[in-house]
Amino acid sequence: MGIMNITPDSFYDGGRHMRPWDAIKLAEKLLHDGAHILDMGAASSRPGAAIIDPAEEQERLIPALKAVVRQYPEAIISVDTYHASTATIAIDSGAHMINDISAGTVDPAMFQTIARLQVPYVIMHMQGRPDNMQKNPQYTHLIKEVAGFFSGIIKKLRDLGVHDIVIDPGFGFGKSLQHNYELLANLDYFAIFDLPILVGFSRKSMINKVLNTKPEQALNGTTVLNTIALQKGADILRVHDAKEAVEAIKITGFLKNQQ
Repeated sequence: MGIMNITPDSFYDGGRHMRPWDAIKLAEKLLHDGAHILDMGAASSRPGAAIIDPAEEQERLIPALKAVVRQYPEAIISVDTYHASTATIAIDSGAHMINDISAGTVDPAMFQTIARLQVPYVIMHMQGRPDNMQKNPQYTHLIKEVAGFFSGIIKKLRDLGVHDIVIDPGFGFGKSLQHNYELLANLDYFAIFDLPILVGFSRKSMINKVLNTKPEQALNGTTVLNTIALQKGADILRVHDAKEAVEAIKITGFLKNQQ
């Protein structure tokens, strides 16, 4: 899953791909490098980011989305949004799935909207919201609490007739450095849900704090974490750098076939 931030303020590439032509060029590179899914988002979820108004989000997102759909009609496009109205317009504009970092906690209409749209839906665990999630995240039993969150959300969605669900443990979203690595060490626990697992480490602070790097220097660390996650059952890697992620997938897949 290649990241396409149509935002002015994302932590790594904010402001680079705001214009439709720039979005097309990024899509071209990601697809050329092997991305299977393009994940387009117009609301930054970096620590401290405020919840964006859906009208502003759509004003940024929809022109770029429509341009990419026109240029690459066969591409699978996910839209990263926590607003139900944006989800509806995005699917009507040619997107195929919704990636909701809030798992329906920001917009109460999201679950009913996904049930009506009948599209794949990514639910992510986040303690708090982007504006406050990293202030002082606390857990008594991290893995059990994240799993319990997923269990409740999955039941609500299935009761509404939603079955095409992907789970994302939410690395960097309401977790300390230690929480992130505990989550990664126990990633295989989430196989109990028998659902695809999406992970997103790309150039995040959980790499930079360990290696004393900046996001621009964190590609190697990203690949290391992606490789570990694949060995622990991850199915989808959400990344800025598709080529390196595809190489990690190929090598770990080849290794698995030798066992």
